[in-house]
Amino acid sequence: MTVYYHEGDLPDGLDLGAVVAIDSETMGLRFRRDGLCVVQLSGGDGNAHVVRMNRETYYCPNLKRLLTDKAVLKLFHYGRFDIGMFMLHLGVETTPVYCTKIASKLARTYTDRHGLKDLVRELLAVDLSKAQQSSDWGAQTLSQDQLNYAASDVLYLHACRDKLDAMLAREGRTALAQGCFDFLPHRVKLDLAGWEDCDIFAHSWA
Repeated sequence: MTVYYHEGDLPDGLDLGAVVAIDSETMGLRFRRDGLCVVQLSGGDGNAHVVRMNRETYYCPNLKRLLTDKAVLKLFHYGRFDIGMFMLHLGVETTPVYCTKIASKLARTYTDRHGLKDLVRELLAVDLSKAQQSSDWGAQTLSQDQLNYAASDVLYLHACRDKLDAMLAREGRTALAQGCFDFLPHRVKLDLAGWEDCDIFAHSWA
């Protein structure tokens, strides 16, 4: 594995292929309180690219171009949060998308453990370390442990997707999953518009 580090944006001319795994690191889990600090990506080749964002400008034309490229499938785990951060801070709608957490909830109905660590352990027999999950991602300099952690969150998503696609097909839920992926950017717009904690499809109103 090689982790490539970039300041502010992806380099010009970088081609990560037709399916790109993406994750982000932030100062916290509140959309308008916490900044977008790091974006990590992998083309599924065993390598990762980690971008430390310029939080003063968020000027990153190459990253924005990738996020909005209709020919590139963006692969997330709990994409709802990352897509929301990109929409809020970068001003782009990320499409098309695939979320392994949604796929897991539709395919792995025998468990309630759908976190990335649990998913990778079961499907790929890999034990991910989460030691750096709560570290300071807004720091001027990222440690090697932080870079390795960021990379680990995207290195296994392609393989997880392959396993989950087979399970979804077996259970007859491929089309249902695709419908959820297509709706995900709209769910994010609801989050940012104030319905973050409300299920608008529920009978009761919250």
